[in-house]
Amino acid sequence: MKALKVSQDVVTLAEFKSQAATLLERLGSSSQPLLITQNGKPAGVLVSPAEFDRIQEQETTRFVAYVNRGLQDADDGKLLTSAQAKSRLGIKK
Repeated sequence: MKALKVSQDVVTLAEFKSQAATLLERLGSSSQPLLITQNGKPAGVLVSPAEFDRIQEQETTRFVAYVNRGLQDADDGKLLTSAQAKSRLGIKK
């Protein structure tokens, strides 16, 4: 996802409502996210469907890589008992 450009990619909810068609068209032709504010505070971020799919695919790929790493660690005998894991995480009981 491209970096947010405050001068171009931040709109109020009122602006979004009045210019929705234009803003959605712009969103579809770029990978720029759109930050929508309400009462001066961030209320939502809008991305194109293609950008959303790309983000989802990236997260799925990352998740699968972590699972595979865990499985490889298990195969290599790199395991901890529950007590060892809790100790490393500073969890008592």
